[in-house]
Amino acid sequence: ARLSNMAAPVDLELKKAFAELQTKVLDTQQKAKLADLQIEQLNRTKKHANLTDGEIAALPEEARMYEGVGRMFILQPKVIIHNQLLEKQKIAEEKIKELEQRKSYLERSVKDAEDNIREMLMARRGQ
Repeated sequence: ARLSNMAAPVDLELKKAFAELQTKVLDTQQKAKLADLQIEQLNRTKKHANLTDGEIAALPEEARMYEGVGRMFILQPKVIIHNQLLEKQKIAEEKIKELEQRKSYLERSVKDAEDNIREMLMARRGQ
């Protein structure tokens, strides 16, 4: 009788840990998917800015260029447009790095939770 009383709290503890892990895994998968979508969008933005910059590089310096601002267009020198496109690429690159770091952190935290449960199971078998 005493042995079954000892096993019950450990089972509850394991059950709780598994439930938490399942929640954490689902949450992490959702966040990882979102990060992947954001990375994909940022890569498209970066590529678009890069291609646009490549196209305007071939144009003469005195070419009239317009920047779209809301519903209007503002005449801008080629250098300003070029710098804005470079800045857009740089910002996208930084955000991609940030998202990838966040994603790897999430994956590590799930792995840590899995390892904790494994340790609980091993300790349980050792009793």
